[in-house]
Amino acid sequence: DMHVFFCSHERVEGHERGDCKSKSSLELMTKLKRRARDQNLERVRVQKSGCLNYCEQGVSCVVYPQGVWYSVKNEEDLEKIWNHLTKGEIDESILMRID
Repeated sequence: DMHVFFCSHERVEGHERGDCKSKSSLELMTKLKRRARDQNLERVRVQKSGCLNYCEQGVSCVVYPQGVWYSVKNEEDLEKIWNHLTKGEIDESILMRID
């Protein structure tokens, strides 16, 4: 029913836009993926993606089918995404600004 993508893009060190991989995107993705599995959240798939093109804003994450984009900074933000997945609550505080 729901699909969560975490950007795993890696740029050369010092690139002006940064990249999500160096901001621990894979570790954050893995934590959410394990929690979904451990809690038997079978209707949700969590996985890495290629570049989502917003690396400078933090770890890029998008939840489909709603198309909700998040900028993830830490594990506290994962809890907010968890609430989206389990309760349908979209957290405005971590919504990504897409220009």
